[in-house]
Amino acid sequence: MTLLLAALGLLVAGGAASLLCRRSHRAANLIGAGSAAAACALGLVPAVTGLVGGGARLESAWSVPGGSLALAIDPLSAFFLVPLFGLCGLAAVYGAGYLSRAPGGRSPGPPWFYFSWLVAGMVVVVTARNAVLFLVAWEVMSLASYFLVTRDDEREDVREAGWTYLVATHFGNACLIALFALLGPRSLDFADFGPASHAGLLFVLALIGFGTKAGFMPLHVWLPEAHPAAPSHVSAVMSGVMIKMGIYGLLRTLTWLGPPPLWWGGLLIGAGAASGVVAVMFALAQRDLKRVLAYSSVENTSIIALGLGVGLVGLHDGTPGVAILGIAGALLHVWTHALGKGLLFLGAGAVLHATGTRDLDRLGGLSRAMPLTSATFLVGAAAIAGLPPLSGFFSEFLILYGAVQHAGLHSLAAMVGLALMSGLAAAAFVRAFGGVFLGVARDDGVRGAHDPGAAMRAPMAILAPALLVLGLATPVLLPALTPVVEQVGGLPARRVLEAATAPLAVVVLGSVILIALVALIAGLRRLLLAGRTVGAAVTWDCGYAHPAPRMQYTASSFAQPLTDLFGPVLRARRTGDAPRGLFPEAAAFATRTPDVVREAAWRPLFDLVSGALHAMHRLQHGRLHLYVISIALTLVVLLLWRLS
Repeated sequence: MTLLLAALGLLVAGGAASLLCRRSHRAANLIGAGSAAAACALGLVPAVTGLVGGGARLESAWSVPGGSLALAIDPLSAFFLVPLFGLCGLAAVYGAGYLSRAPGGRSPGPPWFYFSWLVAGMVVVVTARNAVLFLVAWEVMSLASYFLVTRDDEREDVREAGWTYLVATHFGNACLIALFALLGPRSLDFADFGPASHAGLLFVLALIGFGTKAGFMPLHVWLPEAHPAAPSHVSAVMSGVMIKMGIYGLLRTLTWLGPPPLWWGGLLIGAGAASGVVAVMFALAQRDLKRVLAYSSVENTSIIALGLGVGLVGLHDGTPGVAILGIAGALLHVWTHALGKGLLFLGAGAVLHATGTRDLDRLGGLSRAMPLTSATFLVGAAAIAGLPPLSGFFSEFLILYGAVQHAGLHSLAAMVGLALMSGLAAAAFVRAFGGVFLGVARDDGVRGAHDPGAAMRAPMAILAPALLVLGLATPVLLPALTPVVEQVGGLPARRVLEAATAPLAVVVLGSVILIALVALIAGLRRLLLAGRTVGAAVTWDCGYAHPAPRMQYTASSFAQPLTDLFGPVLRARRTGDAPRGLFPEAAAFATRTPDVVREAAWRPLFDLVSGALHAMHRLQHGRLHLYVISIALTLVVLLLWRLS
């Protein structure tokens, strides 16, 4: 616990010192990034220790009504702390390079200050053992991320993204305050929470409150707006670990509510399947690379919800194998998505840094100019799409394996939802990778691109092999999840998890043999061609000896058959003029796919809130004597109410 407190102290002190370095941008950048990376390295030690069974606790008096300074590391906390410290430390290193050329000469001090508070807030959220402390840390996390999202606040779209995020996150916070108020009428310490007669209401409040942060559809409205607006290393942290705070909160709440009724699992499976399928449809229709990744995050948190739903159905039906496999698959997907989506957002940042655009229809041909970014992005995309032998395949396999062992409509819905999500996600990432890195460059600004500097390259070069190792080592690591699964499910899990390693080991062995064969064939080819003259010629050019950018498919063209198929859901808006006549003049065609949930449900709500707030502006008229009269009248009314 001492090391965890030292890490928190270093984060706060480093962020404050960076903020004070206004005269030297270089010093602010180095202090902010260095202190955050050092604090994460320090905090990783108690996190790993807690995961292997070395828990810790700190409790102290706190002069806040209902509050106590209670922090603890148990298996569930440690499971979330490991990717939190790991990804935030790498993002800090990446951010040192990303912010070294701050636009407009703006100091990097404020972004590092809020970044440090964001990390510190998430650490306290995961380790807090009192509701007041938890809610304070939750608010710190939300506000710090809001200021990071709105860093480029001179842009209208960024201000709107910040407003959306602020309203959505506080809508969720209101549900969490109600949740904790109902959970602890006598005490707000987590140790005093237990099964309640109104557990169904508490579950719904937790699902809305934490689901808003996790990005479950239709509560996801802030996510596709905030990620493109934030700096890329912040997007990596927000998508990789911050939205997992919602998953952590939901899991922690489940440990208090007692045995689940069937409808809890059914609700999670239905919401997860519908949310994931619709989200990945929208990912297919986006032109902005970071919006594609944002919708993919919605899809991946839906997979986690789906796994939890399978687990709850198994708990209700008394089938431990189904429950344990569903929960284990959901937990493994937390780590997969943290590493994979963190890597993809860092890759998107490198592309934006090199080309100045995130538009898939303007990018292309970057694989030769940016070989490391291209290779690591491919690994991240394959992991998120669930291809073996990367870890995304194994987490989805465990959920499917659990669902197959349960006969019922719930498991059938889980299997169908997971199959649809996997297929569509693969198509979305083929489109994203092909649009950015394959073919030829479509824009002059893209042609001069190159890989970023060492500070930005190193985190991507670490995360890509980590994803491969996590996948290949899943059969070995799975039994290590036993304490976490047992804490969430309340069932002995070791035997089930050890039995599940057998089919996973077969997949890993087959993958290793395939990789070894490919490497062997490549080595033999290289050996046989050594010392010979090797000629190169075009084998198939589709009739075009000199292909031009206008001849190749854009990302939008590639996805058009699928987006047309899902047209009734996506409701894409098309503009432009088709070519006319035998010798047509210039023609143009464009599509835009706004979020139908945001347009139909959230925008009217935002307009209503905005109108109400504008009406309240009348109270801010600037006349001092009216303010004094208002205060005096209020005091008189309060005095009369008190005397009565």
